[in-house]
Amino acid sequence: MQIRFVLNEQMVIVSGNGSGTLLDFIRYEAHLKGTKIGCREGDCGACTVLVGTLHDEKVLYKSLTSCLTPLANVHGKHVVTVEGVNINGLNKVQESIVTHSGTQCGFCTPGFVMSLTGFALNGTDSDLNAAIGAMDGNICRCTGYKSLERAAQSVLNDIHSIDDTNRTNSLIKAQFIPEYFSTIAEELATIEPLSVVSEAIIVAGGTDVYVKSHDDVSEMSLQFLSAKPTYDHIAISDGQCILKPNTTVSELMVCKHVLDAIPGWYQYLKLVSSTPIRNIATIAGNLVNASPIGDLTIILLALNSKITMTDTHQNQRTIWLKDFYKGYKTLDKTEDEIITEISFRQPESHTLFNFEKVSKRTHLDIASVNTAIAIETRDMLILSAGCSVGGVGPIPLYLRETSKFLAGRKINVETIHLAEQVLQKEINPISDARGQKDYKRLLARQLFFSHFITLFPSLINLEDLI
Repeated sequence: MQIRFVLNEQMVIVSGNGSGTLLDFIRYEAHLKGTKIGCREGDCGACTVLVGTLHDEKVLYKSLTSCLTPLANVHGKHVVTVEGVNINGLNKVQESIVTHSGTQCGFCTPGFVMSLTGFALNGTDSDLNAAIGAMDGNICRCTGYKSLERAAQSVLNDIHSIDDTNRTNSLIKAQFIPEYFSTIAEELATIEPLSVVSEAIIVAGGTDVYVKSHDDVSEMSLQFLSAKPTYDHIAISDGQCILKPNTTVSELMVCKHVLDAIPGWYQYLKLVSSTPIRNIATIAGNLVNASPIGDLTIILLALNSKITMTDTHQNQRTIWLKDFYKGYKTLDKTEDEIITEISFRQPESHTLFNFEKVSKRTHLDIASVNTAIAIETRDMLILSAGCSVGGVGPIPLYLRETSKFLAGRKINVETIHLAEQVLQKEINPISDARGQKDYKRLLARQLFFSHFITLFPSLINLEDLI
């Protein structure tokens, strides 16, 4: 396998299985030491780089954690490390961080520089919350975040003068990025797609497997879904939202069709990991991982999603996601099947959705208990309901009996109390590092109540439910 990509301003050709991480290549092969090794789990952000993908003759950049990125996944792309944004003197982002005392030991600083530079390159948002949000995958233990927030505000002030008609050239003139960025699109256009290795272990984003088996997986023969460019795709057809398996969390997070249909959708998905992880983590990967507390799985269960699987002979079958999980890490899937499509009905005006999650910290953490609900209503009557909950059993759980019980009932306190009693019979939590079993039962109860308090504030309040 020959992997080709542009690293900063140099075309790179690497022969091998492509299973090693981008971080290891950057540090040990390219000898660019500005990208740091920290947690190797995608939490600290010290290894953050930018990766640009050619789309409609423009290069679109995203920040990602290079410690979890298979080298093969950057084939045909532009990889930018902190050395690659240097100009004569400090660039605008580096200057802002220095001016506002946003660095002390300096270990984390390259990651912050890359995240803020990515924010400047994207130009999709223009408020301070978005600028700060771009750094949500970066941890600093020295300066405190107020100085970094001031640096983000300074970057934002400079971005306001950028001309969007040719953003790359404007950023070059404003000294955000070096001049070589203007030629990257032409260079990427010359790279042919990566050939697909058959009969190998399938990897998409790699955000789970590279945490668990970093040393082992780098020696394996892998099949990379990123080699199939038609896979990252969201479509709306006949009222169905159809996701291809390589769709990332970030892509789903900003899908206009879903944002319009589900108020709060963006904030719900903000609770899933961090920006650099969401930029590479895939929907199908989250489902196949089968974690009992997978946030996306819980959300898609409540939306009554279906999955389509295809085997090596191109035979297809479609099943309900709620039938996919048979036991702990046990799936209704053969070894040669892969998920090729995920779909759910696009919510309409009379369908309400809510997602709740409790974890030790608000962002970038695993849930103790998470739960979602989709309710179709008319005249305060529940026509149908889909309820799911995670962290209370060996699988991500679709609450079949609770959902069935709610259908056809009026929305009132009595209905909610009775439904919660049904819920308690369906769950079977255990005590572990994320809480005692009685605590998880209490969380499931309170979060279930929270769905109705959030969705029907004029009818239901907390005092009535306690």
